[in-house]
Amino acid sequence: MSDVLPITKIPRHGLPPRAVVVGDPDRARAVAEMLDDAVLVGQNREYRSYTGTWKGVPVVVSSHGVGGPGALCQFGELAEAGVRTFLRLGTAGSLADGIIDGDLVIAEAAVRDDGVTQQLIHPEYPAFATPEAVVALSRAAPEAHRGVVWTRAAFSPLVLTLPMADYLAARVIAIEMELSTLLVFAALRGLRAGGVLVIDGDARPEHPDPSAYDPHRDVVAEGVARATRVALDAVVELEGAE
Repeated sequence: MSDVLPITKIPRHGLPPRAVVVGDPDRARAVAEMLDDAVLVGQNREYRSYTGTWKGVPVVVSSHGVGGPGALCQFGELAEAGVRTFLRLGTAGSLADGIIDGDLVIAEAAVRDDGVTQQLIHPEYPAFATPEAVVALSRAAPEAHRGVVWTRAAFSPLVLTLPMADYLAARVIAIEMELSTLLVFAALRGLRAGGVLVIDGDARPEHPDPSAYDPHRDVVAEGVARATRVALDAVVELEGAE
């Protein structure tokens, strides 16, 4: 048997028990550059994984690409390699007044429109963040918005009419593409999971021009830098919670 796992090419055993997971491999590299003693431990396709320490606490930083199915492959192999706490650091579109570009959102739960968890467990099963992860993230970012986010598999709608109005009325505050997959996976495995998201645009119907979407602006980059420290600080707090 190989010493590395087949999809992510990470070591089969021995990773630190806490991970910050991101979509973009370049973001994984940028987060790793903030760690002490960072080492690349696996790279394949969209998956790039590092280990290092933050304030003396060992942590994994790993990228999962875009969308729930591929991300689920990463989560499964990280868990097999020893990860027990997952914090997702990502970006999202705003669905609420007062939540603007660069703001941070801490997810308490997620709408399961991810396209994959329906094949893991009945759709009535909730996607909920672990309470201690929400608390740790909130302490690290008291200014952040908290609420339910919508995880949707399709980045842009084509033919189908999406239930946007219903979710807006239900006070769903942001939309992204992977978090509900993580939350359901973690709950089914008895693991801890949460997420902090940076707003990179307004996704409401009155702002529907996909060509205007630009996640590479300074205000978003500043939010990602802030959220990175929030996620890493929350890892430190969760270290002390065990």
